[in-house]
Amino acid sequence: MDFVSGLPLMPTKKDSVWVIVDRLTKSAHFIPVCTNYSLQKLAKLYMAEIVRLHGVPVSIISNRDPRFTSRFWRVLHEALGTSTVFHPQTDGQSERVIQILEDMLGSCVIDFKGSWGDYLPLAKFAYNSSYQSSIQMAPYEELYGRRCRTPTCWTELGERRLLEKVKLIRGWLKEASDRQKSYANLKRKEIEYSVGDFVFLKVSPWKKILRFGWKGKLSPRFIGPYRVLKRVGPVAYHLSYLLSYTRYMMYSMRYHSDPSHVVPVEEIEVKPNLTFEEEPVLRRKYVPLVKVLWRNHGSEEATWEPDKAMRHQYPRLF
Repeated sequence: MDFVSGLPLMPTKKDSVWVIVDRLTKSAHFIPVCTNYSLQKLAKLYMAEIVRLHGVPVSIISNRDPRFTSRFWRVLHEALGTSTVFHPQTDGQSERVIQILEDMLGSCVIDFKGSWGDYLPLAKFAYNSSYQSSIQMAPYEELYGRRCRTPTCWTELGERRLLEKVKLIRGWLKEASDRQKSYANLKRKEIEYSVGDFVFLKVSPWKKILRFGWKGKLSPRFIGPYRVLKRVGPVAYHLSYLLSYTRYMMYSMRYHSDPSHVVPVEEIEVKPNLTFEEEPVLRRKYVPLVKVLWRNHGSEEATWEPDKAMRHQYPRLF
């Protein structure tokens, strides 16, 4: 098990996803939680969502601090009225599922809009009903001994839009899985670009920072495309619009031409004196902001929030 943290805040005040994966069947549970949940609350949630359906686990593997996992294991068995010996281990499987989940949720909120929590059940359904090469079947089939019932009957109930969303999410799941495989292959070979090629650049998500209309880990992972203008080293290139510095291409991806990616822009007529005619300002509006330092976050992660919203939500601070 592991946690996807740093997600935008849901209306229900959830900002993380608790990812729990069964090592045998590869079935996964995606549970929305809050980062400040206590171990007691997590243990109760675990019993309601996992123990109720699958029973008590034999062991728990996590990438978290072994002391955290040990405490959670102890609190869980205290709630169950049992005791056991704990053997901490590390987890790589949850990390892979978390990366796939982040890609799926990011695609959902960008294409469908709305809160990521609205699409968490669909993401879970798409993941558990998709083929896994390691077990040669879908996790649902391994867990229940039969294939997952297809949603063809949903169209009869007028839920065509839901069916289309599930199909899209399953497509994103396959893309995310293929991307994880390609990342592993990138470590084994070097990618070279020629002058004139187009590439995407990877951008790292920052907590509480708005980028491309979305905060944190759900923002787009790549920007571009940019044209390669010159090669200046084994893995360093000059790109269009980025001439002020050299970009190392170890965190890049080749761009494959797609006409839908072209965004038309209006031309600007520049006068001989290098000026252009400005459009009149039709409306001017000021929105007061306050700088917020969030608990358990450093000063570099402070964000600007609307003053009105903060006064309404946290009146005791003003």
